[in-house]
Amino acid sequence: MKQIASFAVDHTCLFPGMYLSRVDAGVTTYDIRFIKPNTPPFLEPPVMHTIEHLFATYVRNSPFAEHIIYFGPMGCRTGFYFLVSGMSHEDAIDLTQETLRFIADYEGEIPGATLKECGNYKEQDLPGAKEAVRRMLPVLEGWTPERLTYPKGGPSHGV
Repeated sequence: MKQIASFAVDHTCLFPGMYLSRVDAGVTTYDIRFIKPNTPPFLEPPVMHTIEHLFATYVRNSPFAEHIIYFGPMGCRTGFYFLVSGMSHEDAIDLTQETLRFIADYEGEIPGATLKECGNYKEQDLPGAKEAVRRMLPVLEGWTPERLTYPKGGPSHGV
């Protein structure tokens, strides 16, 4: 089978950050990488689940709501994919930073985390999610569209 784009990324030189993964038919996919690949500890499922609920809810209630396609976890538990349409890279970066700040300060019930609304509603970890995004916020501080390119080279390259 043909290798898919996400598996063509050199994970040996990938560090936490926000990257342009691909653009398909007007849909832009961003790789929001919280953890350096293959370097545990990885994001725990309840942490990822909480980040997903809060991030998706926040961006779908933002002024960019009509541009949001999807936000969800990577199977490797190192980050998330954020899919948008019709947004500039600057706006996507700004919205990601704003959303992570929202999560870092969030108090209260997790949106959509009830038996009726979610298929695994009890698996949530708000304190863990807040800690994970607080570690990520300084990584993305000052991030620019020029930094969206995946790093190239071997494991010695990085941010």
